Amino acid sequence: MARRGRKSNNLSFEQKPSVVATGHSYHPLNDAQTQLIAKSAIQIMCEIGFSEYSVATAQVLVDAGCFHQGQRIHFTERLIKHSLSQIRNSITLCGRRAQHDMKVGGLSAYVGTGGAAPNIFDNESNSYRPSTLSDLFDSARLCEQLDNIQFFSRSLVARDMPTPRDLDINTLFACLLGTEKHIMTSVSDAKHIPDIAEICYAVAGSEAKFRARPFVSLNINHIVPPLRFHTESFEVMQSAIAHGFPVHANVFGQLGASSPVTTAGSVAQTLAEALAGVVFAYCVDPNVQVIAGPRPMITDLRTGGFSGGSGEQSLATAMCSQVMRHWNLPCSAIAGATDSKSTDAQSGFEKAMTVTTAIQSGSNLVTQAAGTQAGLMGASLQAYIIDNDMLGAILRANVLPEVTTETLAIRSIIEVVNGDGHFLGQAETYQRMKSDFLYPEISDRRTIDEWATSEKISLEDQASAIVVRLLAKPPTPSIDAEILRNLIARFDLAFEPLSLTPLKARAL
Repeated sequence: MARRGRKSNNLSFEQKPSVVATGHSYHPLNDAQTQLIAKSAIQIMCEIGFSEYSVATAQVLVDAGCFHQGQRIHFTERLIKHSLSQIRNSITLCGRRAQHDMKVGGLSAYVGTGGAAPNIFDNESNSYRPSTLSDLFDSARLCEQLDNIQFFSRSLVARDMPTPRDLDINTLFACLLGTEKHIMTSVSDAKHIPDIAEICYAVAGSEAKFRARPFVSLNINHIVPPLRFHTESFEVMQSAIAHGFPVHANVFGQLGASSPVTTAGSVAQTLAEALAGVVFAYCVDPNVQVIAGPRPMITDLRTGGFSGGSGEQSLATAMCSQVMRHWNLPCSAIAGATDSKSTDAQSGFEKAMTVTTAIQSGSNLVTQAAGTQAGLMGASLQAYIIDNDMLGAILRANVLPEVTTETLAIRSIIEVVNGDGHFLGQAETYQRMKSDFLYPEISDRRTIDEWATSEKISLEDQASAIVVRLLAKPPTPSIDAEILRNLIARFDLAFEPLSLTPLKARAL
């Protein structure tokens, strides 16, 4: 029996307009607490400072007014405040088509994938295995067809790539082949940036076109907590900025391990570390497009492991986002990093809680919001399908309500109570049925009777069938095939030139 109020099992997943959520409705901190944490973060930058910096990195900051003291480099409050007053507070992360553009800043919120999971859930064996370039390609292709996943941040490590350079450039290429949505990836060595840039310029049509509409940005984890510069990452950031890439200044401090055990202390340190990257990027280029990514990560102190699905994680994320809104900086957060290994009830409630909190506290980009399992250590293609439904509901719950004389519908109420006694026959009901509601693709809205007489196929089995069907479609890259083949030959990419698909695993 067909399901009422949803599509049948032959889902088409046709593209629909993306929903832009509006955040910052949840404020766990009062104004005094927000200002105190912000002040403490700046105090950490200025009074404690950072260690393990290179001469070149330090020189950029010294030229801007920072100073050495012993083996540490210290920021100045004057430089920080100047940077905060001048740096862009809104950035457009472009897709290869304008419908995928994201205006990052203010109260807007977008959700997508993320992470660097080394494992993927294999549905046939019902277990995790090392992830490959082909898995990453499939992830990008799948997410391209799921409306509520609004950007694609590299979610898997292609462990079959033999060298760091092979990993960096093939990861980018797989993402570009798989999706036209905005791509976020990472680069391990600044020497790889020119090749990465040349690939992007070729796909865009020219360097000028890419710089005008950059459809790739780079995740850069520039700090090793507590308060140590990561030299190679600062070099990557500097080169990426010079080549026209937007950059993400991300920091991962584990509460009770690499940051203080108190949530306030962990948040303050993490904010200081993220802001150091933002200020450095501004010193490199005042017109830089940089997004702060403070990520205080909760540790389960019984085991020392990451606990991404905890309530404490939601709170720490919200506190960071609130200070970011105080500074008026574009920011991102990790949410959806469930500790569950499968797409079960735990996965659902942990993801829904953390993603919702991140949006409502003011995070502009929510990464790891789809597909991530096992505390960032695994990803699941089936989870992308299920999480797409979850994200659609969360996005729809966080749009600004329209309250006007028209939407209050007083005249319509009068007509109905004096007429048919229901609103089903109203023209506006039919019109708004299509415009005001987001219908789930696979979530079950049947009646008990319909469910009782059905095959009772589980959500997971439905998702698995949809994965197979969506990936059965031949890849149809929107990039000119001759350009792609030239890039494969020029950069010795791990792709078959005719089919434009990844080669079989080189080495695991």
